[in-house]
Amino acid sequence: MRILLINPNTTPSVTDLVADHVRGIVGGAAEIVAVTGRFGARYIASRAASVIAGHAALDALAEHVAGVDAVYLACFGDPGLLGLREVSPVPVVGMAEAACRAAASGGRRFAIVTGGVLWGPMLTEFVATIGLADRLTGVRTVAPTGAEIAADPDAALGGLAAACRACVEADGAEAVILGGAALAGLAARIQPAVPVPVLCSVEAGTRAVLAAADAAGTVAGGGVVRKNAPALQSLGLSPALATLLAGS
Repeated sequence: MRILLINPNTTPSVTDLVADHVRGIVGGAAEIVAVTGRFGARYIASRAASVIAGHAALDALAEHVAGVDAVYLACFGDPGLLGLREVSPVPVVGMAEAACRAAASGGRRFAIVTGGVLWGPMLTEFVATIGLADRLTGVRTVAPTGAEIAADPDAALGGLAAACRACVEADGAEAVILGGAALAGLAARIQPAVPVPVLCSVEAGTRAVLAAADAAGTVAGGGVVRKNAPALQSLGLSPALATLLAGS
């Protein structure tokens, strides 16, 4: 089984961090093909950066999807997820959607904790688009961005744990998602300080993409065949993406 892991920001160290964590989870169950966005923001922390990242994710899909069994959009916020699903020949799993559905399982009310203040309204809107607004108790953000947390995770642990506890004590959350590719592995370190389950978004997405690939049961092979979208004429896109969108 081969999984294409797309990090749609342009920081290779984030790709390496999340890919290493994913490989530790899957063991020998899958080969992880990890790619970094070819253009765009170093770290996604605004609406404009997210829109650009959606294009970068489509570009990466077109270039690398041949021969994989599923695609893991490894960015909390899932930029471009619906567009990827529209044109991908194999299942596409988004980190944020997978984590939210895992957190809401069994009827739980859940919260999200992440880095970067602008993610608050962006993630609240995202959760509404996947039909889970009534399960979300809120989104709490800490001042450091995900990139800054990745650079010095030890310094961020206290603030992240405090935010998770506030989600439980003030907001009534029954589970908390620690969201972000750059926060991979930190949920387990915070869990002892939080009285409800703390979910690692990277792990939730990994388990979902393995299940999706297993359910699909077939490999895309050497060719790339779009499934759902009409042919699209374009200008200025990469050759691979133009070809994919044209339906070739």
